[in-house]
Amino acid sequence: MKIGIYGGSFNPVHFGHVGLAKWVIENTDLDELWLLVSPNNPLKSAKILAPEQQRLEGVREAIKDIPGLVASDFEFSLPRPSYSANTLRELQRAYPEHEFTLIIGEDNIAIFDQWREWEYILENFRIFVYPRNLTGEAGLTAERSFSETVFQAKPVKEVRFLKNAPLYDISSSAIRRSQGLE
Repeated sequence: MKIGIYGGSFNPVHFGHVGLAKWVIENTDLDELWLLVSPNNPLKSAKILAPEQQRLEGVREAIKDIPGLVASDFEFSLPRPSYSANTLRELQRAYPEHEFTLIIGEDNIAIFDQWREWEYILENFRIFVYPRNLTGEAGLTAERSFSETVFQAKPVKEVRFLKNAPLYDISSSAIRRSQGLE
């Protein structure tokens, strides 16, 4: 089975997360897309995170009627902070019958060489990259910078840019700000 891994804090989950996940499951070869709730993203402050069970329940509720989407707490039992390489390694150990694909935004592929064990991820897992509302040069260069940098010299299983994926003008941080939580 081909499983997409769409990780995030989902703090809170919103229609952009759900819309993108639905689009990915309907427009790629994935059999399921797991929305993996991260208990502690190493790139974000833990101070503003709602409790992990609350965020997981929010994801479950948001996707309950969408076939192929699964809310996952897999990272809750892993060492923290959560690093994608560790999570993918543990997923592969727990579910050797599945092929896992990492789903990330173009903002993350542009800095992918800063991720822990990025070479391991590139070599062993497919990566699907969705567009983000990036402006100016950042929005124009994510794919080019990926193909023109050190990544070219590394073994790559597959990197697919999902150019037709929808863009959503919403973020969890904007929602939190509007509610006075940041």
